[in-house]
Amino acid sequence: MKLYRNLCESVVNLLESIFIEKKYADKAIEKVLKQNPKWGARDRRFIAETTYDIVRWYRLFGYLTDALENDFWKFLAAWCLWNKIRLPDWPEMKLNEKDFFQAYDKIQNDRRVRESIPDWLDELGTKELGSRWEAELHALNEEAQVVLRVNTLKISRIDLQSQLADEENIFTEAPYDFPDALLLKLRQNIFTRQQFKDGLFEVQDAGSQTIAPFLRVEPGMRVVDACAGGGGKTLHLAALMGNKGRIIAMDTEEWKLDELKKRARRAGASNIETRAIESSKTIKRQESSADRLLLDVPCSGLGVLKRNPDAKWKLSLDFIEKVKITQQKILNDYSVMLKPGGLMVYSTCSILPSENEMQIEVFLTAQKNQFQLIQQKSILPSEGFDGFFMALLKKN
Repeated sequence: MKLYRNLCESVVNLLESIFIEKKYADKAIEKVLKQNPKWGARDRRFIAETTYDIVRWYRLFGYLTDALENDFWKFLAAWCLWNKIRLPDWPEMKLNEKDFFQAYDKIQNDRRVRESIPDWLDELGTKELGSRWEAELHALNEEAQVVLRVNTLKISRIDLQSQLADEENIFTEAPYDFPDALLLKLRQNIFTRQQFKDGLFEVQDAGSQTIAPFLRVEPGMRVVDACAGGGGKTLHLAALMGNKGRIIAMDTEEWKLDELKKRARRAGASNIETRAIESSKTIKRQESSADRLLLDVPCSGLGVLKRNPDAKWKLSLDFIEKVKITQQKILNDYSVMLKPGGLMVYSTCSILPSENEMQIEVFLTAQKNQFQLIQQKSILPSEGFDGFFMALLKKN
């Protein structure tokens, strides 16, 4: 593989944006790619995948090269050796290959360095998951797969798979356990496809695709998605309901709801109404109105580190403690929107029991038999996709 100086400089600049300027990796990469439309698919893939890889292995590469925190050319050189790519004859990327791999041999028993994770996060994972943490941590360092959710309002899975196969040999497979999912076999910019522009699919991880069906919606129901965000799960609910009934998509950030409106138009989802949560009165006006209620709450995001590897360097224990308070407040305050006999799903993209099962236990105790737990389910990163938790509760 030949390295091109301009592409390598772009990777180094991106690393500076992420680690020095504290930009989110996905947003920083998206901006750079938009600014350079003449780059081909291979160049764009190199920029994105190399940047994510170095972010993922930041602590390990820093240790193996003894590099300063902002010596990003050294981190790029480490990535080359790691991937058996010959180093170019550039002074910024001089590394001793023998020393590099000898250093790697020495840290095999130090999981924190080997798996490239902050000390505090390794301690937290061990405390909460015990012996399971090792496997989950290793899985979280794998590259995330690209999964499509077929928009069944417009097309069947088999028909979309056939269309994509006919166009430039896009190879997909249909995972057995996820009826609306297509797994992309080769990473590419799928958003340029006409099928995406026509609203035939969304990009949504397979784990995330299990949450909307878990709510057991039926056509004609009144459903509230109270933490809708950009609306990935809202759109899935609309498809499951066949556009029949009504979905109230709510969020505290109105700009996210504006994005949802655009996505809903593209998807042909006509039963969605958006409402910004401006105060507690917004919730009060929906009291006892919903047949189904989805609370996809803010969380640590530890289940989705595969696709957001920079989160482990930006997260803090203090943030996780604060977000748990937010989760409990949402559970208690928003659950009033559910009708007696209605069903509610509490979900996170975390793998920590303190954000998941333990939050449900606290809620049920506080509610004093007003709710009952019907079912709860965890999807773990070691199973191949992102990590999610969901609990189904019934209001008595």
